[in-house]
Amino acid sequence: MTDPQPPDAYPYETRLDVLHGPLELVDVKALAAACTHPWFNQTLCRVNGSVVRVGVVQGEYHWHKHDDLDEFFFVLDGRFLIDTDSRTIELGPRQGVVIPKGVRHRPRAPEKTTLIMVEGEGIVPTGD
Repeated sequence: MTDPQPPDAYPYETRLDVLHGPLELVDVKALAAACTHPWFNQTLCRVNGSVVRVGVVQGEYHWHKHDDLDEFFFVLDGRFLIDTDSRTIELGPRQGVVIPKGVRHRPRAPEKTTLIMVEGEGIVPTGD
């Protein structure tokens, strides 16, 4: 399965700026409520060389992989599917999974879904 377009051709709202510093309140509910974009990703904070991001998503992302870094996805509400070359992982509220580095995957959300992602600060969200 090849991706027909380069990653920068996709209409995602990806904000890599760090929204909160240490000791600042992070209000994911308010961020999700204000979101109007169908695939929104905002970096919330840094933790020991990693970043925590919130995603408010619906629809499909493209197939991609990360050569050097793992990703952790944790669903707060909604339903989130992650296709790999060998299977589909389905996550509901309060469920998570680590996608290891090098594993090709395609995230999908059949309904509006809010999730938290933890990944290395240097990760390129659209893939390597």
